[in-house]
Amino acid sequence: MSVVRIAGGCQCGTVRYALHAAPSAPHLCHCRMCQKAFGSCFAPLTGVATDRFEVTRGTLAVFRSSDFAERGFCRDCGTPLTFTRVDSGFLAVSIGSLDEPGLVPPLNQSGRESRVPWFAALATLPGEATTEEDAPDLAGRVAATGRQHPDHDTAVWPPVGTPAP
Repeated sequence: MSVVRIAGGCQCGTVRYALHAAPSAPHLCHCRMCQKAFGSCFAPLTGVATDRFEVTRGTLAVFRSSDFAERGFCRDCGTPLTFTRVDSGFLAVSIGSLDEPGLVPPLNQSGRESRVPWFAALATLPGEATTEEDAPDLAGRVAATGRQHPDHDTAVWPPVGTPAP
């Protein structure tokens, strides 16, 4: 039997987690609560049974957004990390907080009644180069001073000797 371990965490690295099962039900939620919780127009979510989720570093801060749901986030950087219906036995994580979010494409959409009207046109918008391509000096300065945790587990974070923000 193969062991599944999929890691993720917040932007600053204070909270890290692991899924000990392949995630299921990857979807985009367009409901107004998820829009507000993510500060975005939708929430990309996937999940596992609650007993297959482990916080491996730090502590999740939790906001009870209704009598039925709790949302976990990093108290330090604010990254939205989890969503659970209370007593459901299932916990969803934000796909973007996974170390490899590209491996979990959404398969469904929920809350479509709240979907912003221009959502379907996103793929047709013109694009621009990334900072690394069009402003390599700026990209170098950002990399040298960035406090974003890398997309893999680390023994210690931030690195020893790194000045506090």
